[in-house]
Amino acid sequence: MYKKIMVPIDLAHIEVLEPSLQAVADLARHYDAEVCYVGVTSSAPGSVARTPEEFTRKLEAFAQERSGVHGQPVSTHTIVSPDPIADLDDRLIQAIDDVGADLVIMPTHPPKHLDVIMPSHGGKVATHTKASVFLVRPKSA
Repeated sequence: MYKKIMVPIDLAHIEVLEPSLQAVADLARHYDAEVCYVGVTSSAPGSVARTPEEFTRKLEAFAQERSGVHGQPVSTHTIVSPDPIADLDDRLIQAIDDVGADLVIMPTHPPKHLDVIMPSHGGKVATHTKASVFLVRPKSA
C-alpha cells in the first residue's frame, strides 16, 4: 500500500521522536517501504551542525543507523532554509512531492487550546497534501 514513508527529523531532539520512529520501523517493515528522513536546517551555524553539508552528513548517518533497526532501504533529504521555524510547514509540504512520499509519519502533541492560534505542524501538513499523514502522540504519563 505504501512505498515511501517520509519522516521529518529534528536531529537536536531525537529522544522526543522515539515513539514516531518506532511506528516508522513497524510500518516500513510491514509495507516493505523505503524510509526517507527529512531534515530542515539553517544556512547559518546551529547547535547540530555548522554548515548544511555537515547537517546532511549527520542526517545520512542517522538514516543508516535507523536502517539497521527496521532493515528497509533509506534515503535522506536536507532542506536548507534561512528561517527553518517560519518555513517548516511549507518546506515539509514541498518535500513530500520532492521525495515522492505517499505516507508521512511525524510526532505531534496532544490537542491544546493554543492550536486555534498556532496549529500543529502535522495538522497543516495533513490538510495541504495528497499523502497520508500519521501523527504520533507521546504516551501520557
